[in-house]
Amino acid sequence: MSLRIAEVCIYGRDLQKMREFYNALLGKKPVLCEENRHLFYRLGDTMLLIFNPDETRKSTDVPPHGCYGAGHLAFYVEEGEYEGWKERVREMGVEIEREVVWGNGARSFYFRDPAGNSLEITVPGTWAWAGKG
Repeated sequence: MSLRIAEVCIYGRDLQKMREFYNALLGKKPVLCEENRHLFYRLGDTMLLIFNPDETRKSTDVPPHGCYGAGHLAFYVEEGEYEGWKERVREMGVEIEREVVWGNGARSFYFRDPAGNSLEITVPGTWAWAGKG
């Protein structure tokens, strides 16, 4: 049996700011949205879910959930697109918090969304050293 990630979830209270930010970053609009509750973006086979934690804690249709504080999300980009993504983030007026060259030569850079979540752009191979299983 094998598992793949179907959806990943981050949280932010001001969904209008989150929507503007992620529309610009991803270059697309959400496939589903409910005002003040959630934004859903499709990224390949994975769904990026952005919830207002105050609203999802009230949920009755699925188990209540929500967290407060900065989460983390990493996006893979092709090596040849890496510098372009740094430029895109800067053009959005977003500060690049840190850039790391990992021991295997893979690169990542980090920045924040309007809710303070830590976002990472990295290249394939970042986790190549880790065991597969």
